[in-house]
Amino acid sequence: MITVRKNYERGITELGWLHSKHTFSFGDYYDPCYRGVSALRVVNDDHVEPGTGFPPHSHQDMEIITYVTHGTIEHKDNLDNIETITAGEFQLMSAGTEITHSEYNTSQTDPLRFLQIWITPHEMGVTPSYQQKYFTREQGIQLIVSPDGRDGTLRIHQDAFLYRVLLERNGRVFQEQLDERTAYIHVVSGILDIEGKLLKEGDGAIIQHVGLLRLRTELGTEALFFDLP
Repeated sequence: MITVRKNYERGITELGWLHSKHTFSFGDYYDPCYRGVSALRVVNDDHVEPGTGFPPHSHQDMEIITYVTHGTIEHKDNLDNIETITAGEFQLMSAGTEITHSEYNTSQTDPLRFLQIWITPHEMGVTPSYQQKYFTREQGIQLIVSPDGRDGTLRIHQDAFLYRVLLERNGRVFQEQLDERTAYIHVVSGILDIEGKLLKEGDGAIIQHVGLLRLRTELGTEALFFDLP
């Protein structure tokens, strides 16, 4: 079964300096039908105006993945990490007992866009940690996050995997999905055909009991594929 979540159906936050779309319930946006999928709780598409950003704030017991698509984030946290996260990089914070951080677009001219993803951990109260990595862009399906950090991926405290899907024009790839697992796909850019269902930028899909999944595109696409418990 494939349930499509269209971009125009998502929640919206407009704060002047922040323009955000929420796939699932977040902040003042609440949709009882979309409060998350399995352990996936948040997929926010954030556009931050130049010279602005999120002041210090705290999180607990959440695995937080950030993927920058345009611009640069200046990150600071109470673990003494002072980092810049540039377009194409992934960051994973395990908030655990608590982590406090800020995220700013320090450019005075260039906009910042990033996806922020929250996944609930399988264990509460872990020691907070920070990871950041740029992955060479590979065509096909590329593993980015895994429970054991295999093959240089970022390690998450959950039985969850995050893949990046990159397909050029007329590209296609197959992904096997076990019946007991749930998947979610979010289209970052381009157009993606999932078993005959056409998804555009910002669209997503919940996938259950499909088996062998066929992903293809005529025009090229980038997407994130979540394999969830």
